[in-house]
Amino acid sequence: MTRKVSTPVETAAAARTAPAVIVAIDGPSGTGKSSTSKAVAAQLGLSYLDTGAQYRAITWWMVSNGIDITDPSAIADAADKSEIVSGTDPSGPTITVDGTDVAGPIRTEEVTSKVSAVSAVPEVRTRITELQRSIAAGAEVGIVVEGRDIGTTVLPDADLKVFLTASPEARAARRSGELKGADVAATRESLIQRDAADSGRKTSPLAKAGDAVEVDTTDLTLQQVIECVVTLVEEKRAAK
Repeated sequence: MTRKVSTPVETAAAARTAPAVIVAIDGPSGTGKSSTSKAVAAQLGLSYLDTGAQYRAITWWMVSNGIDITDPSAIADAADKSEIVSGTDPSGPTITVDGTDVAGPIRTEEVTSKVSAVSAVPEVRTRITELQRSIAAGAEVGIVVEGRDIGTTVLPDADLKVFLTASPEARAARRSGELKGADVAATRESLIQRDAADSGRKTSPLAKAGDAVEVDTTDLTLQQVIECVVTLVEEKRAAK
């Protein structure tokens, strides 16, 4: 069966007439979460929010301003001192801190190694969660929000919840490819440590919502994952 691919104009027109839908996509790193979320949002004319980028942004700000990342109290005291603005266009999502474009700097290994510690602090999660809910509420055409606690904590009433998974080996191979030849074994170990930190934190841990649809992406191509999620969203739209 051949799937019709809509033109950008057709997609925009459909988005204006279709019921607004809020989609929560959760899962650990390396499952194809970001690529899938952006593509689904673009294809269906929805807004897009990478919540992980927001936690990376606040981590980058703290590192840049000399906040002691090993001191939860210091992190808590600085939780509301930066202005984080997320652009929600899936074709070109942006992230700024105090007016500075940080899309590149937040992806450094230094930020990656510290983001779990910062995001585990309750005051940080409260501040960022409020920001995320505000953005989702303002998305008139609907939105795809990706992260680790969207379906469980941030948007528990989302119209559709998807939880992406994949084997540690597949995730490590994908992530090392993104990092241009990083050691796969070391990347796998880093991902497992990140999973443990995110799943074990007391405040809003990484977890699958009870009513989420789980999609194992280990043996699927990115396009297959996208098509699967698009179908799920279209089914939800049709039922509204």
